[in-house]
Amino acid sequence: MPLHNRQYRLAARPVGLPQRSDWTFTEAEVPEPADGEVLVRVLYVSLDPAMRGWMNDAKSYMPPVTLGEVMRAGGVGRVVASRHPQFPVGAHVSGWFGVQEYAIARKGLQRIDPALAPLPTFLGALGMPGMTAYFGLLDVGKPRPGETVVVSGAAGAVGALVGQIAKIHGCRVVGIAGGAAKCAYLVDELGFDAAIDYKHERVSERLAQLCPAGIDVYFDNVGGDILDAALARLALHARVVICGAISQYNSRTGVRGPANYLSLLVNRASMTGMLVMDYADRYAEGAAAMGGWLAAGRLKAREDIVVGLDNFPEALVMLFQGTNNGKLVLEIAPA
Repeated sequence: MPLHNRQYRLAARPVGLPQRSDWTFTEAEVPEPADGEVLVRVLYVSLDPAMRGWMNDAKSYMPPVTLGEVMRAGGVGRVVASRHPQFPVGAHVSGWFGVQEYAIARKGLQRIDPALAPLPTFLGALGMPGMTAYFGLLDVGKPRPGETVVVSGAAGAVGALVGQIAKIHGCRVVGIAGGAAKCAYLVDELGFDAAIDYKHERVSERLAQLCPAGIDVYFDNVGGDILDAALARLALHARVVICGAISQYNSRTGVRGPANYLSLLVNRASMTGMLVMDYADRYAEGAAAMGGWLAAGRLKAREDIVVGLDNFPEALVMLFQGTNNGKLVLEIAPA
């Protein structure tokens, strides 16, 4: 019997938050893999803020998802048919599989070992968020022992790892997150030195209290007002890492840039954007370090798993409402 593949395809360019009407839920017959290809049963899909940018018809670091195309997404799965010698049937792999049940893949596949960690972890601490945190902080932020590192979106998939890596490297860490529960998680479970609840506290005032000597490294995931507040507190020769700007992705009036950018001049500071894809040839280094810290209990990670392909549109919006706890993952099928 031929396999049938359920898929989410982009039907319209969203204005503001994506709606279910921006997608078409389709079904198609699964083709056989050609020479050099594998057929993957997709088990888990990574839900990331960057997906919102890919839905816009605008120039970026990756081409936009075209209308009618399966929504781009990273995922992990199991090879169910193979014409590629390096990826036999039964192997577990990660790659760009899209939001669907089955994917034909040729390039960008990586073997993963479910004996080392649960499969969703390969979409979090051992996947793109982990590599982003590792290289973004250490290669771009260049923290030194004793320095103060501030992280926005600190309870998210990347931010939570950034703060822990900074602690491993002997830094003092302040996280910014939304809500008392997330702030308590940062301090009580992840070992941050302090946390700021941007929903109920004035970020600028709290940064002044918690960072009296200034911010040495600011790792930004949100942009907007919080980026401005951090820029106003920079220390001499500070480094600002621009990883994301989730507060701006659904703006109906365009992206608002930082008003306090002259602080970079006054403090002879730097502000650098980072893309994890630039470090693809070093992923093994990052994965080895992150895996070692996880195994030793020096690094903690958690995933927020939403079950069912049908729930994709609502699950994606959770990222922008701040209702997920940890790395957001969509379970397409049980492992």
